[in-house]
Amino acid sequence: MKRNLSVSLAVACAIALSGCVSMAPRYARPDAPVPSVVGDTGSADSTTSNAAALDWRQVLVDPRLQQVVALALDNNRDLRVAVLNIEQARAQYRIQRADLFPAVDITVSHSAQRAAAATSFTGAPQIIRSATGQVGITSWELDLFGRIRSLKNEALETYLASEQTQRSTRLSLVAEVASGWLTVAADQQRLALAQQTLESQRKTLRLTELQHENGIVSGLDLAQIQTSVESARADVASFTTQLAQSRNALNLVAGTQVPAALLPAADAIDTGVALAPLPAQLESRVLLQRPDVLSAEHTLKAANADIGAARAAFFPTISLTGNVGRGSDALSSLFEGDHTWSFSPSVSVPIFRAGALKAELDVAKLQKDITIAQYELAIQTAFSEVADALAERTQLDERMAAQHALVDAAQRGFTLSDARYRNGVDSYLVALDAQRTLYSAQQTLISLRLTEASNRVSLYKVLGGGADAQSQPLAQQ
Repeated sequence: MKRNLSVSLAVACAIALSGCVSMAPRYARPDAPVPSVVGDTGSADSTTSNAAALDWRQVLVDPRLQQVVALALDNNRDLRVAVLNIEQARAQYRIQRADLFPAVDITVSHSAQRAAAATSFTGAPQIIRSATGQVGITSWELDLFGRIRSLKNEALETYLASEQTQRSTRLSLVAEVASGWLTVAADQQRLALAQQTLESQRKTLRLTELQHENGIVSGLDLAQIQTSVESARADVASFTTQLAQSRNALNLVAGTQVPAALLPAADAIDTGVALAPLPAQLESRVLLQRPDVLSAEHTLKAANADIGAARAAFFPTISLTGNVGRGSDALSSLFEGDHTWSFSPSVSVPIFRAGALKAELDVAKLQKDITIAQYELAIQTAFSEVADALAERTQLDERMAAQHALVDAAQRGFTLSDARYRNGVDSYLVALDAQRTLYSAQQTLISLRLTEASNRVSLYKVLGGGADAQSQPLAQQ
């Protein structure tokens, strides 16, 4: 009884001492290698930007677009892989965490052996039987220098990095679906404008053919109108192909066929996406909450923990093996047999490894330096993306106003030129040039509307939209 108590006390003390020391360096977040303010947002709002707190449905307000995004979140393969990577990292963390605790096994065995007469103590053949039942700890390593705890922390940070990678993938998917859907909307408008222009040209051609038959217009005017009709036909064919390709791209990113009922309406470019709130000045520290930046930081923390494991490898490894049980000469009387126990501590001290331990520590330190550079690059990339989106945003209103004015002026010019042509004042070449100017201005306006809507999506993405969603704290599991 006293011996069993001694073993129990030894194990209890070992558990208390295990993990008291950590060899990992104290983590300090590197300074962001970017200015403290990300340019001028062009907003008079003095509140703090809360794009990270906005759910994507608060930005992508069109019900059809919301349903397409929901389809993509359910079916996109890239997002599915990211989710599976999280589960894999979670399982690996639990494996490393389990190493902190002793593994307890129950073993029951029975053996029978026939001894020959020549080797038997009685001079006659003899059958020797034995049965044992034991509960024991198999080679449990005491984590006195924090090696296992460092590996556990590394696995935890790897899991957290994979979780942020999944959030980044999800955010990118939402933005990509929205951009693809808006592109379909723009291509529908481009095709509709080309078809409208073709129909107008055909009406003009029919009228001109009658005038040519009556000798009112020349063959040159007729040829010019025929040229403009064929050019419009080519545009219709081109935009038809472009629209089909845009729909195919949307289907690909959605991971399934998008129903026709969920395709954009005529005004989708102007009303489908809301603008995320922007402060008058955007501080660069908000970029630290972007999922890709958080993922890079968790990877850096994992590398920091790996240094602790590499340092701990220089110190002795203490392992405990012990068991208690009963033994008998028959399995049927096992629980009536005598008590048995064993306790086998072992110490392994690294003496000579030909520099391998030092090399492993150097590798861990170099890997941390690499992850620091990657973390800083992630911040610089985030800063650049936000600065570019803001730079585009600040000039979009002016560009839109100028383009609307250009379309209005081109429309008036075409109306006057067409009237002068029909009244015989000018040749059709003047009216044709005015029509081409109007058509080009209208197509540019559609492209600019797409740019403006896509910029809203980009701002939501680059500001880490929806990144404040809560995740289940694995460390408490």
